[in-house]
Parts: sequence; structure tokens; C-alpha cells
Amino acid sequence: SQDSWNFRKQFYQVKRMIRGLGDEASSTYSQTLNRQMGGDVQDVEVSALQKTGLDTLIEKIQLQAELLELRANPDRAAEATVIEAKLDKGRGPVATVLVNRGTLKVGDIFVIGAESGKVRALIDDKGRQVKEAGPAMPVEVLGMTGVPSAGDPLQVVESEARAREVAEYRQGVLTQKRTTTAPASLESMFSALKANAAIEYPLVVKADTQGTVEAIVASINKISTDLIKARVLHAGVGGITESDVTLAGASGAPIIGFNVRANSKA
Repeated sequence: SQDSWNFRKQFYQVKRMIRGLGDEASSTYSQTLNRQMGGDVQDVEVSALQKTGLDTLIEKIQLQAELLELRANPDRAAEATVIEAKLDKGRGPVATVLVNRGTLKVGDIFVIGAESGKVRALIDDKGRQVKEAGPAMPVEVLGMTGVPSAGDPLQVVESEARAREVAEYRQGVLTQKRTTTAPASLESMFSALKANAAIEYPLVVKADTQGTVEAIVASINKISTDLIKARVLHAGVGGITESDVTLAGASGAPIIGFNVRANSKA
């Protein structure tokens, strides 16, 4: 909903502002004393449940940033962080990002995690298309080749060839990591059971949004026991693809899909 999006925007604005305080904030953390106790640190009561206090917190952080003369350079290649990502039926891969520094513009070529792309459109928190997004501004980005993961960095590069090169290298690293950490065969799993060792049960997880994927993976990790341990081989956003089925078949792993379907090849 619009209210949820606005609150998320405010939350990540606060997060970005706090991060901007950097070492000066962290070096005094152990000796923090708020103003009510005679110190010089401002404190604000906030509630994520009731959605209160964020406006006041933003105002105080902005005031502190002005006093400390904290500034981000908008006149450089943009860097941003993925907050959420999903595969939209009508628009394709969509990532909500928060610009850390620089200015992200329509037409910019970028690398985002293990994906690449060219900014086709930028959507602000009010659903309007904008031509550029400056520091601390959250926007939806359209135009990437695939769905990135939450927390992935977005970096603007000079050419499409460079973007593809970086993305292919990162995809290769992820593929190698996934294959080298694949579980053992069923025979060795039963051997481990006879030796009273924990069995690793492989799983492949696909869902409609990155947040949903993270929630499912976290829940799976919590249900592990001393006898059997759930291990997520691959977790991603979007429909179940042929490569997902191939990976699951080679590892003997079931596929968990939440609010997604398998494509025709799968």
C-alpha cells in the first residue's frame, strides 16, 4: 500500500542518515548520554508498529547532519543499495534501491549484484516517473536482466560491455559456490545417519519477492534438528526455471515455490 511504501521510505532514509554519521557516531557509542540525562546526544521515541516518531527522528538527524556538515556528492556516478526486488508480470524485474551517493539517471548503464542493465525508468515513492534520483532518495528501477538480492550494490559503469563482463563474473562466482557446496549423494546421507551424524536435507526456494524468500529461508533454518539439517541450495525471486529443476534433480532436492509458477521448460 501507499502508506506502507511511505513508511518504508522514511525508515530507509533514517537508516541512510545514521550510516552517514560514520565513525563519529560509533566512536562515542559506548559513552552515549542523552540530553535528558545531561548529555549532548538527542533521543527520539519511535514505534514501527504504530508508525510514530519517524518524522521527528528525521528532523533531528538532518539537524545533526547540518551541524556536522555531512554531505553526499551528487555530481558523480551513482551508487545505491537494493532494499527490495521482485519480478513483476507487466514490468519485468523491478528493484527498489536507495541511492547512497551520486545521481542515478534514466539511461545509465549499471551492474546490480550479479545482474546488469540500463535504467529504463525510475519510479518515486508516489508512483511518478522521474528522470533522476539523488542521494538518500528511494526509487524503483526498471531495466535489469534479472532479479537481484536485497542488499546487493548498484554501481553505474561506463559501458554495456563492462556491465556484462562484471555481471558474468559475479554469476560465475555464485554458480561455482553453489556447485562446490552441493550436498553429498543419498548413499552418503544414509551412511551419515547410521553414524549418528546430522543429515543435510537440500532444498531449492523460489518466491515472488526478495523479502518473502528471506523469510522462508530464515524459517527453514530454524526448523533444523540434531538429526537433520535443512540446507538451502538456491533461493531466488521469480518463476521456477529449467535450471532450478536441473539443480534440484541433481541434488535430490524438493523445490519450494511461494506465489510463483514453473515455466513451460521446467
